[in-house]
Amino acid sequence: MRTRFAICIDNTEYPASLELHKIYRVLPDEDAERNGDLRVIDESGEDYLYPAVYFVLVEVPKEAEPMLLDSFARAVQPV
Repeated sequence: MRTRFAICIDNTEYPASLELHKIYRVLPDEDAERNGDLRVIDESGEDYLYPAVYFVLVEVPKEAEPMLLDSFARAVQPV
């Protein structure tokens, strides 16, 4: 299964946790999606549920996926 990504298009209720227009990694959570939510790794580096309407799911080229995953891993590593 390929990793999914989404762009944040609304952060009004979560400005500290979500950056507008930023790409976030989406984790699989069928129950959340049935309830209209997405599980994303937010600015804290942890995964949380947010309303799906705050995001637009995007497909990235298969070649770009490892680069994005690597950049996300570097972003959450302690300095």
